[in-house]
Amino acid sequence: MININFLERDVALVRKKSPLIHNITNYVVMNNTANALLAIGASPVMAHAADEVAEMTDIASALVLNIGTLDAQWVEAMLIAGKRALARHIPVVFDPVGAGATTYRTKVSREIIDECKPSIIRGNASEIIALCNAGVQTKGVDTTERSKSALNPAKMLARQTDAIVVVSGETDYITNGEEVETVENGNTRMTGVTGMGCTATALVAAFAAINTNLLDASTHAMAIMGIAGEIAASRSRGNGSLQVNFLDELCIIDGETIRKNLRQTRHETV
Repeated sequence: MININFLERDVALVRKKSPLIHNITNYVVMNNTANALLAIGASPVMAHAADEVAEMTDIASALVLNIGTLDAQWVEAMLIAGKRALARHIPVVFDPVGAGATTYRTKVSREIIDECKPSIIRGNASEIIALCNAGVQTKGVDTTERSKSALNPAKMLARQTDAIVVVSGETDYITNGEEVETVENGNTRMTGVTGMGCTATALVAAFAAINTNLLDASTHAMAIMGIAGEIAASRSRGNGSLQVNFLDELCIIDGETIRKNLRQTRHETV
């Protein structure tokens, strides 16, 4: 269950420390995730060249690896950066975008997990299920499953990888394989804005940069994501204004807003 005082503390710490978040992410969402990180108070950098990613990782507080737009050069850069972060004990947040849609995408996902050993894996239900069952095929980046259907696979994946696994959806599930946190905030209209899942991954990285309890950090990030999205949806006429209003809500969210809008969450021990 979320401790609101700790959640407020983490928001304040992100804004105070402005952690540098190194993103090797897809070019569809670079602008969205950079602006979301700036809105919450973090400092984004998008560096993809294999010649510089290790050096950039050295000065980062967290690393995001997002396979949304794959090619061999970007995979090489991800592996270099991920291994460097692992060696330097820098949190790595992996987003297996579209895992299960193609053999290559699933293979790269497994390679990153095996070689970079991410601290946190965040995906939709279909992606998380596909990582546990290579025979499952997904519908590109869109989930074909409800988030609850991925809860048991998420627990299994967390145990196999020693990572926190975040399943985002109508309810967000966050697990270390033994404990499960849930976040009920959010709005289905958020799925109409490209890159919202990738934004969630970036926000998770920002919170992981300032809180070594990665289960709490991931839960807090998803709660802020959900609250901001829910309020933005209530004030938006369509997808365009929703995207802008979401950034505004991230920027101005405060303790009063959190206390007023955070829905009761659950904590379960397996």
